[in-house]
Amino acid sequence: MRSVTGRTEHVVIVGAGLAGLSAALHLAGAGRRVTVLERAGVPGGRAGLHVLDGYRIDTGPTVLTMPELLDEALHAVGTSVRERLDLIPLHPAYQARFAGGSVLDVHTDAEAMEQEVRRLAGPREADGYRRLRRWLTEVHRAEMHRFIDANFDSPLDLVSPELARLVALGGFRRLGPAIGRFLRDERVRRVFSFQALYAGLDPRRALALYAVISFMDTVNGVWFPRGGMHAVPTAMAEAAAEAGVEFRYGTEVTGLERSGDRISAVRTADERFPADAVVLTPDLPVVHRLLGRRPRRRLRWSPSAVVLHAGTTRSWASAHHTISFGEAWQDTFTEIIRDGRPMTDPSLLVTRPTASDPSLAPAGRELHYVLAPCPNLETGPLDWARVGPRYRDELVGVLERRGFDGFDAAIETSDLVTPLDWAAQGHAAGTPFSAAHTFSQTGPFRPKNLVSGLRNIVLAGSGTTPGVGVPPVLISGKLAAQRVLGSG
Repeated sequence: MRSVTGRTEHVVIVGAGLAGLSAALHLAGAGRRVTVLERAGVPGGRAGLHVLDGYRIDTGPTVLTMPELLDEALHAVGTSVRERLDLIPLHPAYQARFAGGSVLDVHTDAEAMEQEVRRLAGPREADGYRRLRRWLTEVHRAEMHRFIDANFDSPLDLVSPELARLVALGGFRRLGPAIGRFLRDERVRRVFSFQALYAGLDPRRALALYAVISFMDTVNGVWFPRGGMHAVPTAMAEAAAEAGVEFRYGTEVTGLERSGDRISAVRTADERFPADAVVLTPDLPVVHRLLGRRPRRRLRWSPSAVVLHAGTTRSWASAHHTISFGEAWQDTFTEIIRDGRPMTDPSLLVTRPTASDPSLAPAGRELHYVLAPCPNLETGPLDWARVGPRYRDELVGVLERRGFDGFDAAIETSDLVTPLDWAAQGHAAGTPFSAAHTFSQTGPFRPKNLVSGLRNIVLAGSGTTPGVGVPPVLISGKLAAQRVLGSG
């Protein structure tokens, strides 16, 4: 494995998001002196916190899977998830609601899920679910430590017994047909394939190896941290600070000082931070600006999302996470990925964090997070300043027709986030989901975490290895630390 060369005693990390915090914990645990520079006033990056009229709103991810990766990062400095966080297992992990009125509770317990599938779709489908669950577990076992939790120096690094096993499992076929080998009921198939959309892919065309995302939430489990998702970066930052990591908040990096083939210091508007090694975690456009170079290739970006945060005076009979599928499921991908227009029959993720932690809202109130996938600004350069309010009303109308009657009247405060807002935060093409996980942007073909021509700088975050989502981003911080430490 290639690694940073020369001295690495003092590492400067740009960004206190989940990737930067993961890197900081692993580096501090290995005895390095670490300084983290963060432009915001708090840790978290995309996993931020917005307090609105007494509602504590998570501004980024709402689904927590694979908490063992978080535990691994905390363990590097001698602590643990158990000591730092109160994680609530979600049962069901999701509730899926379909256009015809049927409902499927998605359980991670095999027996409970088998019974639920049998109730909805019959015994043959329940048997298919059991076989699918075994296949998902095998795909995860073949993929996790060799393809996801791994640094790549060359595509040749893929060659391994695990690659042969993944090929034999059908990992390089298409996800839709792969799921269809086990399940015939279209509703149940959606539950195990919709996750590809958040990796920027049409489930019908995504590689089957992305079934590993389905494993993470439908087999391994979904949790929610008491205090909201922002409690995760808060706990990580506190643990890192106790281990000696220096945090400088409200500190925006403006440039890098170069000496030959090394970065000698990180600059802000009025300060200079000498560094033996540097870990950059911002989105790729910001990274390229700091490096003073243009990207080496044109990337395909994932779809974006419109998010409505709504504080309401009442609740509905919804789970913590509800997936509301539209009838025109197949058209969804054509509209947002190919045609560049919002979904006409939207499928939505509705999260009600107050179902698990009422303290996130004022007494007697509920907090809802409504996410609608939409085109990014390259695929669909819409005028969201004009379109946004109208689309917000359309989404509310959809919710009311799908069982959230009186939703609009119950909203007492709200915040609408569109691709324009993501772009203003520095996210390429106005998407918080970074580069799509196409074959040419996966594994060793994804933008590398080492920077050519510079010997002491490493990248971390969703734009580099291994990719998008809370688990991959936590792994990316560990992989960056391994590059600095020369271990792995």
